[in-house]
Amino acid sequence: MAGAPLSPAGTPRRREDPRGPAGQASAPRPGPEDGGRGRRPVALVTGASSGIGAAVAERLAAEGGWRLLLNGRDERRLAQVATRTGGVPLAADLSDARARERLAEEALAHSGRVDALVAGAGIGWAGTFAAMPAEDIDDVLAVNLNATLHLVRLLLPGMVDRRCGRVVLIGSMAGSVGVRGEAVYAATKAGLTAFADSLRYELAPSRVRVSMVLPGVVDTPFFQRRGAPYHRDRPRPVPPDDVAEAVFRALRTGRPNAYVPSWMAVPAWLHGAVPGLFRSLAQRFG
Repeated sequence: MAGAPLSPAGTPRRREDPRGPAGQASAPRPGPEDGGRGRRPVALVTGASSGIGAAVAERLAAEGGWRLLLNGRDERRLAQVATRTGGVPLAADLSDARARERLAEEALAHSGRVDALVAGAGIGWAGTFAAMPAEDIDDVLAVNLNATLHLVRLLLPGMVDRRCGRVVLIGSMAGSVGVRGEAVYAATKAGLTAFADSLRYELAPSRVRVSMVLPGVVDTPFFQRRGAPYHRDRPRPVPPDDVAEAVFRALRTGRPNAYVPSWMAVPAWLHGAVPGLFRSLAQRFG
């Protein structure tokens, strides 16, 4: 799909609600360009054609207070999600620099602004690092890390100018503790975590908030697509709706980090507080 044109389709539109999103006092508010009309905030969700991204789109649609712009590479599946949620499909391969730029331009042209970016696009690869083909290393880095940073760079200035916005990055426990057989994937997610921390310092004077949602194993097609299904009994995969709920709360509150399930914060803490003990346990049980 590299270089393919964006494809906003004629999807159903919801009636504008002048009250804004119900119960979201701390969510992004309309900027001065709205002329006081109180338009609903606009969220751009990447990776929305399936898995976590699709679940996020459906959660925001259920709330009824958001205008949704949905990005994915699979145009057919993306159109289906857009039909279910009333969102606008903007198909683009984010690993392509020109497609990223067109996505940002089309999103801003369609809605005038983007109040929230949920960066859910990602791919994986399973196996030993020594056996990982060079092109697969580049692909995982391009989609999981490089594309996300560039898309944030394209959309963040408008949020800063309006002094209001949300950036929610979908990380992973793999980026907090490392995972055997997923070295490059873990590196990309660790990079997102460091990026989020650094960006928070820069944005402290503004009302733009950056959140990381860090799930463990999620029951999505991700594992089949990476070529290695998940076979372990523990931890059990959580449904993508649980991750979508964490994203929804992050959009409302601006909370910096959210682990899914919440007990995943314990191994992350252990890894930081007692790294030697953690590594011994991971070698034995992980």
